[in-house]
Amino acid sequence: MNALQEISNIMNETEKKLFIQYLSQKNKRKDVGNIELFNSLKTDDINYKNKLLKDKKSIDAYHALRKRLYDNMIDFMANRTFENDTSQENTILRLIVVSRLFFEHQLIKTAFKCLAKAEEIALEIEHFSLLNEIYLTQIQFAHFNLSEPIEKIIVKFKTNKKRLEYEEQLNLGYAVLRRELAAIYHKGRIVDFQALIKNTIETHGISLKQGLTFKSLYQILFIANEYASINNNFSLIEPFVLKSYRFISKKNDLTDRHLYYHIYILYFIANFYFRNGQFTESLNYLTLMFAELQKQSGKYYQRFCLRYFLLLAFNENYIGNFQKAIEIAENSLSSHKKADPNDSNDIRLMLIVFYIQQNTGRNAAKEMAKLNHTDSWYEKKMGMDWTIKKCLVEILLHTQQENPELALSRIKSFKRRYKKYLLTVNEERVVHYLLFVEQYVLKPEIVKTQKFQNAIEDFIIAAQNGPKDIIIMSFLSWLLAKVRRKTVYETTLELLKTYFSISYLK
Repeated sequence: MNALQEISNIMNETEKKLFIQYLSQKNKRKDVGNIELFNSLKTDDINYKNKLLKDKKSIDAYHALRKRLYDNMIDFMANRTFENDTSQENTILRLIVVSRLFFEHQLIKTAFKCLAKAEEIALEIEHFSLLNEIYLTQIQFAHFNLSEPIEKIIVKFKTNKKRLEYEEQLNLGYAVLRRELAAIYHKGRIVDFQALIKNTIETHGISLKQGLTFKSLYQILFIANEYASINNNFSLIEPFVLKSYRFISKKNDLTDRHLYYHIYILYFIANFYFRNGQFTESLNYLTLMFAELQKQSGKYYQRFCLRYFLLLAFNENYIGNFQKAIEIAENSLSSHKKADPNDSNDIRLMLIVFYIQQNTGRNAAKEMAKLNHTDSWYEKKMGMDWTIKKCLVEILLHTQQENPELALSRIKSFKRRYKKYLLTVNEERVVHYLLFVEQYVLKPEIVKTQKFQNAIEDFIIAAQNGPKDIIIMSFLSWLLAKVRRKTVYETTLELLKTYFSISYLK
């Protein structure tokens, strides 16, 4: 898909009509051709390009036309976005700009009122960079207002400057870590992430004792959550979670800027409690998250709803409500077909696991068929860790459906592609787990032997003594179910009871 088509696709029908009007007003000649080219994007009309090249007899002329249309589309979308932007940031910017205009025309009192209003909004949303511009403007024109001590403004400027500098350092550190995480997830880069976090914090002078904002807390929790995910140990981030809870519990009447980060923070906390088997706490935070999703006319509902449904279904499944969990997952996929593919893929893979746990292989296979891209594609789009889990689920599905040839073929390709990587990142247990599965595929009756049963039980005990994570337990439960000759779901709930010391599971 080319750049023109990509921009056209994000325009709604009203914007497309307005853009054609915009071009008509700009065109000084009738033979420009930009409107015809834009209309051809709607139907992807290849014949139009051929016709244009034939008429113009010049490839250069065609590309020049495309370039002009591209520039016009960007200008139009920029103006359209600015006109329709009702965010508080945009309000502050408008007030700063108009205050400077008023100063130029000697409307001093009105100019300072605009700056005061801008400051009030900026303080409310903790926008330190805009506050910096406001204070600089107030200082620049302080000679017009001798009744206001300039020292007072300078103190506010310096105090804000320190907060801005801390935010900038945190932004730099966050950017470095996000970039490294992308390389870990999508390129399989081998990194000591714990050492990287420590080094980044020291290099950029980041102190977690500084005053938190919703944005800084979101950034810290994001990195902490990803770090815990990489290590499959969510107990590592408990201090951050507790600090987050204390912070957000004091906040009321959140602004638009706060709401986005607040929803994300609630999601991170709910995910932390779920991964540690604390389902009641996780569901409590999901209730809070859903309430936030309804605010401001559901502005962020579409952005976050699938993440909400993902955790909700997970929690319901592991407290024994598997029918409700499956229903939530199925409905969320059917009702949000145009959602972020990453979120849809997460729910689809979860749903496949639920089907496998209930031994409904046909449904699981139907959903697995929809994850029809290559491993390489999923590594780039979803990350290495997600792709490895998807491959393991696929192997279990083939095995459960008694397709040994497909299972062995997938095991072979998995080892060829991921064994070296897993050993390098100290995930030998995944390799050992796959070895047990392979032994079972080759010889199903092996589960009746005492040696194999003991090996599986010892493997489970070793895993239970390591980092606690519910996703790991879900894979182990499948293997344990074969040894104990019980259903996968029943075994899963039993294992969770002992693993997380949960007494209220059904």
